[in-house]
Amino acid sequence: MKTIYFIRHAKTNNFDVGESDFERTLSKKGKKDIRTIGSYLKLRGIYPETVLSSCALRAQESAVALMDILEYKGHIDYLEQLYMTSTQEIIDIISIQDDSIESMFVIGHHPYLTELVNSLSKEHIAKIPSMGIVCINFDVKEWKDITSTQGEIEFFIFPKQFKYYMPKQIRATLGRL
Repeated sequence: MKTIYFIRHAKTNNFDVGESDFERTLSKKGKKDIRTIGSYLKLRGIYPETVLSSCALRAQESAVALMDILEYKGHIDYLEQLYMTSTQEIIDIISIQDDSIESMFVIGHHPYLTELVNSLSKEHIAKIPSMGIVCINFDVKEWKDITSTQGEIEFFIFPKQFKYYMPKQIRATLGRL
């Protein structure tokens, strides 16, 4: 069984004059959303074996902040190929990962992650919102085989789900971060 957590980067600040899309930074709300989602993952005991992230600044900041919350001690691979790319390129990157790894986080951008999730599962998601996560399980032994089967979505979460109700355990964790 292989598991991929497709994670869209957190909410960003609006463009500043002269700022490139690649250099956009996280907003205050984006940083708060990372704490919420990170607390949820930690509460559920979800930790990656490897992390692949776009090298755009907003994705890097999202990856670092999320991995800090999860106390991840491994290496984060920042890949230019995960920025403004095709779904096939993302699949190619996933396909060459070490088969001893059972779970990975892939941190990237809309619309590419949304398109990829829709191509790898039977369900349809209109849009993965900022800091949204779609977890897909694949009944395969090798990463290269994820395209030969439809994965099963285990969960799809995003920060707005916690706007009106946040479990006490997550709320308590937020105060400590």
